[in-house]
Amino acid sequence: MAPPPGLRLYMDNGSVSDLPRKAFTRTARLAALPAGFAGRRAVGAAKKLGGAPAEAVMAEVQLKTAEQVFKTLGELKGGAMKLGQALSILESALPEELAAPYRKHLTRLQDSAPPMPAATVHKVLTQELGADWRASLIEFDDRPAAAASIGQVHKGRWKDGREVAIKVQYPGAGDALMSDLRQMGRLARTFGGLFPGVDMKALVEEMQSRVAEELDYTLEADAQRKYAALYAGDTSYVVPDVVHNTDMLLVTEWMESNGSLAYLISDGTPEERNHYGELYARWIFGSPKKSGMLHADPHPGNFRIIPSVDELGPLGVLDFGAVARLPEGKLPDYIGALLGIALTDDYAGAEPLLREAGFLRPNIKVNPDDLAAYLGPFIEPARTPTYKFSRRFMRKQSARLSDPRNEGSNMLFRLNLPPSYMLIHRTWVGGIGVLCQLDAEIPFRQILEESLPGFSPEL
Repeated sequence: MAPPPGLRLYMDNGSVSDLPRKAFTRTARLAALPAGFAGRRAVGAAKKLGGAPAEAVMAEVQLKTAEQVFKTLGELKGGAMKLGQALSILESALPEELAAPYRKHLTRLQDSAPPMPAATVHKVLTQELGADWRASLIEFDDRPAAAASIGQVHKGRWKDGREVAIKVQYPGAGDALMSDLRQMGRLARTFGGLFPGVDMKALVEEMQSRVAEELDYTLEADAQRKYAALYAGDTSYVVPDVVHNTDMLLVTEWMESNGSLAYLISDGTPEERNHYGELYARWIFGSPKKSGMLHADPHPGNFRIIPSVDELGPLGVLDFGAVARLPEGKLPDYIGALLGIALTDDYAGAEPLLREAGFLRPNIKVNPDDLAAYLGPFIEPARTPTYKFSRRFMRKQSARLSDPRNEGSNMLFRLNLPPSYMLIHRTWVGGIGVLCQLDAEIPFRQILEESLPGFSPEL
């Protein structure tokens, strides 16, 4: 299988590989994204001066930028694609006129990426299973079933007859991940121009802290085995069990599906969006209570629509590389307690809890009105028995917090996010972003009541 057209591939020794390993090569391609955007805007400005309609010019600039962003982030894989996937679930926060051209291209990053050559895959299999790897994998499809940021998946059959998914890590994935994330950290300000309203620096820093865990397939296999055991026989969720693993290879039971949530975002019916949106929300917010772990990779490609005799079946869950083992095996009690206080509008009572949990440093003073202006709109989805999520909700929150005239926006600079909450916050914001993309109407309040320790508002 040939590499994507125009993509030069390097190894340290100069031979062909699946990832561009030279740091300057990857940096140059990443740096070209904001530079290309700026150049197209300049050309667009000239066209407008020449009499071209402003809306048509801007639409052309955004469409070409979206194509370049997808092509580059997808082909580079590694940290570049991880960033693209993270951005793809936050696009609902962008203004519609900016988001629309990006949506199709970024959504593709949730479910696919250009594959690496079959010869490279065979080398990894030889390295991890030995020269006689075909004795273990009695069938192996060279065509990848899925290709993602640090590895790709092939379908095959294990020596005991089971159909399996073989996840192969790209050679050099670790070096590429760290190189990309370092460079994107340096380019955070210029990348921010491509995605207004997204804190690129904070996003990249959080991703850097998770790199080692996502590269460790042994750690991922351990988490997946635990989830598979917990959800064996569950009627709402399917988690494939682990068959075999090494540091760079993960073999699991094959899970047949009718596509991922990314398909529903573009083509799902209201009934499908609501059904799978509720299952998705119950997993994101509720599975920690059952497992003592947080599945911290909420992008839609990890959640699959399982065929069923009924029209609407269970939700399949994949990719356990980003899993946090929660302290004491549960989410912090203060999260549910704070949500409960906010729902009763007792913001004077929220301040002591915020200080105790570390959200407010001792020298920072706040008043209840500021807290109400900041926190109140966030809990809108929990104020009614059911809530219909939408891109409008995410856009409203993003615009509100970026507007210095808003009474609650200055709270952003006075609140401190405790380390124990950083990953939870990123996962939940991403989960809400996916629910908004789905336009799902779900019993969100009930889900929180059943899932979060300490959440018992008296309304």
